[in-house]
Amino acid sequence: MITKASSQNQFHGVHCHLSIETFPGPVAVMRITGTDIGEFGDAPMLELQRFLAGAGPTHLFIDAREVRGASIDVSGEWAEWLRVHKVNLHTISMLTGSRFIEVTADFVRRFAELQGIMRIYSHPVDFDIALAESLP
Repeated sequence: MITKASSQNQFHGVHCHLSIETFPGPVAVMRITGTDIGEFGDAPMLELQRFLAGAGPTHLFIDAREVRGASIDVSGEWAEWLRVHKVNLHTISMLTGSRFIEVTADFVRRFAELQGIMRIYSHPVDFDIALAESLP
């Protein structure tokens, strides 16, 4: 059975595309492609924050398999946002597509003190299975 998203929001920029889908469960899936240099400002964070406010502990999935890079500022901003909102997150699962993004994700995990709830995937099949198991 295919689960339909409750909502989907997309952000398009010159360097990056980002979408956020939310599902009952609660589950949120953020997909990022390109190079995130911060051209969306805090709009994606505010979108996730609105979902978290009414959802309860959420399973957040970040599909970054198509990310070429992220600026240090953007990585730091996401790390701080995740640190502040980790009380609303049951788990965080992030799929990386390169060693560079994997190192960046590990920095975010350590900086935001998410070792107990954040898992970093390097194999798409494992990530996709974890996502499928989280959807109602």
